[in-house]
Amino acid sequence: MAKAFRNTRKGITGFLEPGERDLVRKLFNDIITMLEPDTASDEDPLAAMVGLDDKAETPSDPALFRLLPNAVNNDDDEALEFRRLTERSLRETKIGALRGAALALDSSRIVLNPEQAQIFSRALNDVRLVLAQRLQIESAEDAERIHEVQNSSQAEDVESYLALVYNFTTWLQESLMQALLTNNAAP
Repeated sequence: MAKAFRNTRKGITGFLEPGERDLVRKLFNDIITMLEPDTASDEDPLAAMVGLDDKAETPSDPALFRLLPNAVNNDDDEALEFRRLTERSLRETKIGALRGAALALDSSRIVLNPEQAQIFSRALNDVRLVLAQRLQIESAEDAERIHEVQNSSQAEDVESYLALVYNFTTWLQESLMQALLTNNAAP
């Protein structure tokens, strides 16, 4: 059974069973797959090298849109231009954090320095954003409904299973953030 992250002399330390590590690693890999851009053969290599996209489009998948929202709300053309200039870099940053976090899952005992803890937290946050979209969490009442699913015997369908996964990743991220805040508060 997972143990919450806590601040120790060796770093921010947590514990995940092998099955829990496999689940988190798979979640990270699923989000990486979502974020990897479709590569076109006619792409300008120089533009790609500096992080520009020849064309930009708003993601049709609501979960991907939650990860890569519009930065400009009132002008669609301006939002697409901003997306063209920044989205590749944002995707690469998120993928890098997810891959970095996955590396920390090599053993049951997870020990993170403060920088690694922040990266791990960002990766967990991206997972939670996607799960929240899939579970249609849009209000406090929706969140309460999801948090009512507490054990695997209640997971009778896909939504219940996703709720359990969402609750687990929420707990994991909360314990990580508490340990990180405790670490930062220490003299």
